[in-house]
Amino acid sequence: MPPRPRLLAAAIVAALALGAQAVPAAAADGPAGESTTTTSRGVEIPAFYTPPSELPGADGTLIRHEPLPLALSLPGIDGPLPGRATRLMYKSTDANGEAVAVTGAYIEPAARWRGDGPRPLVAVAPGTMGQGDQCAASMALEHPLQLNGQTVSVGYEDLSVYRLLLRGVAVVVTDYVGLGTTDRLHTYVNRVDGAHAVLDAVRAARSLDSASVTSESRVGLFGYSQGGGATAAAAELQPSYAPDVQLAGTYAGAPPADLTEVTRAIDGSDLAGALGWSLNGFLQTEPALRPIADRYINEAGQQALKDLSTMCVGDALFGYGGDSSTDWTKTGQSISDVIRAEPVLQTFLAEQRIGSLKPAGPVRVATGTSDDLVPHGQARRLAVDWCGKGAQVTYVPVLLPGVGSGLLNHFAPLLTDQGNAISWLTDRLSGEPAGSNCWSMPVQP
Repeated sequence: MPPRPRLLAAAIVAALALGAQAVPAAAADGPAGESTTTTSRGVEIPAFYTPPSELPGADGTLIRHEPLPLALSLPGIDGPLPGRATRLMYKSTDANGEAVAVTGAYIEPAARWRGDGPRPLVAVAPGTMGQGDQCAASMALEHPLQLNGQTVSVGYEDLSVYRLLLRGVAVVVTDYVGLGTTDRLHTYVNRVDGAHAVLDAVRAARSLDSASVTSESRVGLFGYSQGGGATAAAAELQPSYAPDVQLAGTYAGAPPADLTEVTRAIDGSDLAGALGWSLNGFLQTEPALRPIADRYINEAGQQALKDLSTMCVGDALFGYGGDSSTDWTKTGQSISDVIRAEPVLQTFLAEQRIGSLKPAGPVRVATGTSDDLVPHGQARRLAVDWCGKGAQVTYVPVLLPGVGSGLLNHFAPLLTDQGNAISWLTDRLSGEPAGSNCWSMPVQP
């Protein structure tokens, strides 16, 4: 495994490749003149991100919005390039059926849409950002690199957002449940929370007065890694949760469809900290699991979970890269061993499994054949499961050699395949029919 400083440097270089600058997050006035802020690892979270005490009833309803300055922006004749951004807070429903406020951002592109039909909308579900509120993707659009000595947050998802904007596609980005908003912990990789946040982001964007998209605009979903799981889950839940959000196409890259397998893979990996985010999220969703956690997690593990709850990806790489969960348990068992020993945990993770429902509309599943962080096999199995349900699936194995680093094996396919994924999705947004290669799955790697 590469040394931790090397991994951290790689993350920073990725952000710099997007043109980011190391800047501190400044305090911002909240809605209606509010100025109270909270702080996460030295970063001030604007009052905008604190939800009101009462939420509207309808999912996707806008709670508040304000202009969002993009860090990477140029003046243009018809407005800023690549577009004009708006920070959003909207209402959603979590996995327990409770009302929840979610934040995100809508970007109206300066480029003209040259495809068929009205300007389309793509909901971008970010990849793993972390669990601290300062890691939220909407904040990363304003500050692509947070580097203050206490946290490292890299807005790598900005690249996919900007590539879509340059094609004239409007983009809405969700921060997910609990990421950015200061009232609860982010429920990392929760299937239902992620899906609802994505679908309700579409509803919120369409209701924004300044947005050119309407209910007639074709809608696409785009996500990789955590985002791939969220878009895959959204495609499955759209018919029942958001029948008003018709999907023209869904891209699900490296989806963590089977969390039992993913948990085993990330333990001891470069991104071992994601195991802590998962556990924290599980306990946020299902407090009844707390007695099991207390029975197994030792003092060091409890401290790690608390520490990780405010960390971003860069922090986790530096602080917990390569760590084993056997150091977090009183028994010396790994978390995977604990899951095997506890039927309640097995049931909980089985409920998080993606692939049991037929997705709405055409889907494109891409996975790196050497990805051992979000294992290739379980992502491929999602495509097989969907094919078996009669879904219109385009399966894309990204053939890259393994390089000895789980993080790089996982990250490289994102960059290698991103252009093709965006082209496939914009074709769907233009109304071009999608094919399916389900027939080829028996011989696909």
